[in-house]
Amino acid sequence: MNLPFPLAEAPDDAAREAGRLLFAGPVDFVKGVVAMSGLPPADRLEVCFAGRSNVGKSSLINALTGRKNLARASNTPGRTQEINFFALGDTRYMVDLPGYGYAEAPVAVVAKWQALLRAYLAGRQTLRRAFVLIDTRHGVKAVDQEILMLLDRSALAFQVVLTKADKVSATERAATIEQVRGALAKHPAAYPELVVTSSEKGDGIETLRAIIATLV
Repeated sequence: MNLPFPLAEAPDDAAREAGRLLFAGPVDFVKGVVAMSGLPPADRLEVCFAGRSNVGKSSLINALTGRKNLARASNTPGRTQEINFFALGDTRYMVDLPGYGYAEAPVAVVAKWQALLRAYLAGRQTLRRAFVLIDTRHGVKAVDQEILMLLDRSALAFQVVLTKADKVSATERAATIEQVRGALAKHPAAYPELVVTSSEKGDGIETLRAIIATLV
């Protein structure tokens, strides 16, 4: 029986090499955006990364690009209120969305960036896929469901990337994967493949690079 939401298979040689070349090339911070009017020109394919605070988003972006401080991890959850654009050569944008699911920021600030997020996800023609990061130690929580429903409404394909897979036992990891599969079953925009990663160990990084490089 085919499992719903199988784990992504290791990329073939061509895809692996495409991913290696893309991320071995220049990776530059372009700008941080606080309003739709500030978005860079929609002149290339884009992928974005979303995840609740402390899910390991900065570490994953740094691992993908092989650069230690490209995406800065903030010690204060929710500090990043901007949509941050990074250029992968001249063919891709990699977009870091603000972390969600924290209580420290004022209500008005949260409302403002939620509106920006909605506008960006629904209105960016060149955005091909959202990668939603889920902590392998915790699985999908209620706060994640909000962004998943937003992606459904935006009709934007999203793919779940499990982070920090090295922090749990194989049994716990399997249980989380089952929980995630169950949670995704009700989301029509969910791409039917999971990527399991560890930024520290490098697990899943080649696979994710290949996925990004081969999107059309």
